[in-house]
Amino acid sequence: MNIESHSGIFLSIFIYLSCCFGEEYNLDDRAGLGRTFDGIGGLSGGGATSRLLVNYAEPYRGQILDYLFKAKFGASLQILKVEIGGDAQTTGLPWAFPGWVGNGENWPYSFPDITASYVVSWILGAKRFHDLDIDYVGLLRYTLDKQGLERVKIIASDNLWEPITSAVVADQELLDAVDVLGVHYPGTKTVPGALKSGKKLWSSEDYSTFNDKVGGGCWARILNQNYLCFRTISWNLVASYYDNLPFGRDGLMTAYEPWSGNYVVESPIWITAHTTQFTEPGWTYLETVGHFKHGGSYVALTDSRGNLTIVAETMSHDHSLCIRPPLLPFNVTVQNVTFNLKGMFASIGELQVWHSKFDFKTNQTVLFQNLKPIKLDVDEIYTFTTVKGGQKGAWPDPPPSAPFPKSYKDDFDVSGNPYLSEAPNFADQTGVFEYFTNLSDVGTHISTLRQVVTQRPVTWVADADQTISVIGDYNWYDLTVSSEVYMEDINSGGVFIAARVDKGGGVIRSAKGIFFWVFADGTYKITNDLSGMVVLAEGLSGTKPYVWYTLTLRVKGDSASADLNGFPLWKNTVLLNPRHGWAAIGTSSFQLVQFDNFAVEAD
Repeated sequence: MNIESHSGIFLSIFIYLSCCFGEEYNLDDRAGLGRTFDGIGGLSGGGATSRLLVNYAEPYRGQILDYLFKAKFGASLQILKVEIGGDAQTTGLPWAFPGWVGNGENWPYSFPDITASYVVSWILGAKRFHDLDIDYVGLLRYTLDKQGLERVKIIASDNLWEPITSAVVADQELLDAVDVLGVHYPGTKTVPGALKSGKKLWSSEDYSTFNDKVGGGCWARILNQNYLCFRTISWNLVASYYDNLPFGRDGLMTAYEPWSGNYVVESPIWITAHTTQFTEPGWTYLETVGHFKHGGSYVALTDSRGNLTIVAETMSHDHSLCIRPPLLPFNVTVQNVTFNLKGMFASIGELQVWHSKFDFKTNQTVLFQNLKPIKLDVDEIYTFTTVKGGQKGAWPDPPPSAPFPKSYKDDFDVSGNPYLSEAPNFADQTGVFEYFTNLSDVGTHISTLRQVVTQRPVTWVADADQTISVIGDYNWYDLTVSSEVYMEDINSGGVFIAARVDKGGGVIRSAKGIFFWVFADGTYKITNDLSGMVVLAEGLSGTKPYVWYTLTLRVKGDSASADLNGFPLWKNTVLLNPRHGWAAIGTSSFQLVQFDNFAVEAD
C-alpha cells in the first residue's frame, strides 16, 4: 500500500502486502463530505454488566476507567450509554421497568404516559443527584419538552431498521420528533429508507462478542464497515460480571475480580484507539471511502481544517466473526493498495502510523504499535493520521488473578462502603438487594442487606418468579453457606440460601442448585431448583415473620444438610446435580426480606 499526495510525491510511509493485485483509491474532499462522525462508545448495563466494577479498590478502578475513557491513553471512548434500571435483567437502556409502570401488564407501552414520566423522572434525578446531563433517550417528545428537557434528543427504536424507518418516513410528526435511527447488530448494513430519511444513523448496540483475538477482529471490521451508521456502541463496556454468567467476557475489556484487583486490557481496547485517539465527534467522513476491491475496508475522516485520519482493516472472515448476525462468506486477498491524497489533503507531507496485527498461528499479536516504514498483511489494522499525540497508555500490571476467597464474610456494615447501595461481589439476577439501615426494634441488626422489590418487574426475558443474588466461585463444590435472615411478609414470606447455583442472567429461571428455604408460615423446604419444582425434603420449621433466624447449609460430595439456629433441621439428602456453582441468597417471591452476617466456607 502506497500513500502519495496528488503531486505524485511519495510520503514517508510505504506499505505493501504482496505484489499480487494493485488498486488505487482517491481520498478527496472535492466530491463533498459524508456523514458526521458522532463517536464510538460502550454500553454499561448498570445492574448487570458493570456490577463488579464498583467493588474494585483504588487505584485499580481508576486505572480501568482510564483504559476505557481517558483521552489519548486507551480506548478513549467518546460515548457512555447507560441503562435505566428496572429491578430485573437489565443490560441496556430500560429493557426492564418497575412493575407499577406496566400497571399490571408485562408491557411498558400500554400506558405511555406512565412510562414516559418514569423515564423523565430518571433523567431529572440523574441531573439533580449526580449532575449528569443525558443527551439521548428513547421517549416521547411532548413529555420531555413539558419538563424543560428540550435539549435531550430521541433515538428510536433500538431494534431493527424496520418498521421504525418506514414509520418515520410516513409520519411527519414522528419524523420531527426522532433525531436518530438506532438499531442493534445491523451487520454493517442499512436500508435505503434510513439513508434517505436524513437522520443520524447509529449502531446503538453492537459487538456482544467474546473479547479474544477473534472478538478484536470482529470489532475492527464492524467499526470500519459501520461507517454508514457512524456511531457504534459496544455491548458491553467492560465485562465486570461473573465469568460463567451468560455472555462472559463480552466487553471491551475484562474486570471481574475486585477481590484480587486483577483486570485484563483486551484487544478491543486498542482496536477502538485506532479511531478514537485520532478523531473527535463532529469530524466528517469523506465520500470517497469504502471496501478494498480484494477484501477489507478503509475510512477517512477530516476535521475540515486539514487534518486527516485513515483507518484501514484487512480482517479475514474466520478471524472477525461476531456473535451476531451471521456473517456471509468473503475473501481477503493480499493486495497492493495506493491512496492518492487530493483536494485539501494534497499538501500533506507526513502521516503518523499506528498498527495492529492479529497473529493466529504463533501468538505474536501486536496491538496499537507506532511505526515508521511498515509492511501490511491480512488480519491487520492501520491508522494513518496527521494527528499527533496518540499513545498506548499503560499502568503498572495489576495484581495477579486469584479465585474468589474460599473464606468470605460480610456483615453488610454500610459504613465500610459509604458510596455503594449494594453489597460488594453480590450479583443480583432478579430483584434488588440493597443496604438498609434498620431503625426499628429488631435487635442489634443496624445495617443489613434487604431485598426491596415488592412487585414483579416488567421484563424483556422470562425472569424468575423469585428474587436471587449470586456470589462466589462458579467452581465451588463442597461448601458451607450461612446467613441471618428476617422475613417481613406475614402471609407469604419466604427466604433461602443456596449452594451450587448453576445459572444466571437471562436463563436464571431454570437455575438448579441446592436451595434451603424457610417460610413465615412455619415450614421449610429443600429444593434442587430455584423454581421449587424438585423437592428434596420438606417439613415444619417453626419460623415466623419479624424474627431473626440463622440458616446454615452444608454441601459435601453427594449429600447436604442444614441447620436452623444451630440445630439440625435436615441432613444427608442425596444430591446428584449440579456438581458445582455459586452461593446465593434470595426470596420466594417479590417481598421485603433482610439478610445479615453472610458467610461462605469452601473446601
